[in-house]
Amino acid sequence: MTRAAGYVYLVAALGFLYGPIAIMILLAFNRSPLYELPFQFDLEWFVRLSTDTRLIHASLNSVTLATANAVLATIIGVPAALALGRRRFRARALLTGLLLPPITIPWLIIATAMLLFFFWTGIGRSFPAMLVGHVAVSLPYVILVLIARLQGQDLTVEEAATILGASKFTVFRRVTLPLLLPGVVAGLLFAFTVSFDNFVISYFLAPPGVSTLPVEIYSAIRAGFTPEVNAVSAIIFVLSMGVLVLTSRFTRFV
Repeated sequence: MTRAAGYVYLVAALGFLYGPIAIMILLAFNRSPLYELPFQFDLEWFVRLSTDTRLIHASLNSVTLATANAVLATIIGVPAALALGRRRFRARALLTGLLLPPITIPWLIIATAMLLFFFWTGIGRSFPAMLVGHVAVSLPYVILVLIARLQGQDLTVEEAATILGASKFTVFRRVTLPLLLPGVVAGLLFAFTVSFDNFVISYFLAPPGVSTLPVEIYSAIRAGFTPEVNAVSAIIFVLSMGVLVLTSRFTRFV
């Protein structure tokens, strides 16, 4: 394959990935609600979005849930990754392998099982149930990212700190955690993205009257698609890419 053909293939692949997103963002600024041409620039749908309480509340619910999930999954994932990545014990391979089924099993099955479990325990459909469900599906991503980071980490710095008299907690706080920070940030972003984008578990476990953005978009499409969905999607895409660029710039995890 020549260099020119390689560039053409790369451009085609990127166009396939980002072309639909670009069209969605472009149509968010089109005046016509039916996407009629010629294109007429207008901010009408962003103005209407500012008064659409259902989409705003759903977006706030998604951000709150995804943030809580990311923090909780990271807090649980760091010590779990340290145990699986640094310790040698008999069940280590088995426990590491058990991280894969929540990723490979369809979320429909996981959501159904969790719905039955929470009703059996008396918790029912609630925000805590949603949070537990989201942590369950995002935690493996966090642990696997951190294990990969640990495998490429130089242990001599930690050993030197131990030889110089630092306690285990001091070594973790002053040496291990700073070296692990890019993996922690990457895992945090993975957990946030998995939770924010999750539709199935939120749909099954959300209590009455509570909706997340993916569920609200699904409901809006069933009732009749409106360009406000394009507007909120464009805002979320721009904010997500901004956070990713800033995180990549300052943590250098990519």
